[in-house]
Amino acid sequence: MAFHANMISVLEKLPRLSFYARTRGWHFIIAWFHRVTGILLVIFVWIHMYLFSSPYGTGSYEVSAPGLGSLIFTFFQWILVVPIIFHAFNGGRLILYEIYGNRGEQGMFRWVTGLCIIYLVILGLIMLMGNQSVSPFIFWLVMIAVASILSCGVGARIWRVGHSIFWRLQRITATFLLIMIPAYVMFMHLTLVSSQETGIVISGMQKYFIQAVYLLLLFGTLYHAGYGIWSLVSDYLCSRTLRRGAALLVTLVMLVFAWMGVTMIRVI
Repeated sequence: MAFHANMISVLEKLPRLSFYARTRGWHFIIAWFHRVTGILLVIFVWIHMYLFSSPYGTGSYEVSAPGLGSLIFTFFQWILVVPIIFHAFNGGRLILYEIYGNRGEQGMFRWVTGLCIIYLVILGLIMLMGNQSVSPFIFWLVMIAVASILSCGVGARIWRVGHSIFWRLQRITATFLLIMIPAYVMFMHLTLVSSQETGIVISGMQKYFIQAVYLLLLFGTLYHAGYGIWSLVSDYLCSRTLRRGAALLVTLVMLVFAWMGVTMIRVI
């Protein structure tokens, strides 16, 4: 409570931010933060996919990695995660608000802040230590199970509402990514344990399972990102023709990145 109040008092000292907070409320500020971090998340996903699908991506990374293993580079990696995690956890707040009718905004804002801080502290420790091991099969089995259960719960609640199928899929993918995106970010900084060391002797099945998980993560992320971009752009387009053109353009771009992602996942 005290931390949240202190953070608000610091933010209120920023002239532009305090103006919008007084005139339109903090919910307006948070909504725009969510949109801005969503755009940053889309850019991050595109750059991430481009680098890893590039024929020179893996080699150049391996060459340059030893020179980048400094505290400053780790800190910048950690900072880049902040908008991603805020968008994910604030998306969970929006789901509770929009679908489950939770109107306790002040309490939910504190929960979002607290969860972001806890996650970032844990991630920072993992990044600094660099010696935390995990079995990919067990890790993703747990994460996909939790994400699937939550997604099915949200899907069952909204499936018969009057909104379009695209709207419903946006909320379902948001619930799925609420678990999977933070899990993926953390997974990138964990040391992988081989199936022999963990007693798992189904290496072939493990490979196909992880590929399936990555495909679900890929398509869920691209759909959620594409619909989010189209929703943001369509707010400023009055013409139905322009909105349809924007939808077509976004769809084509997402299909290109889907092809890049599938190509990348096939060689895992």
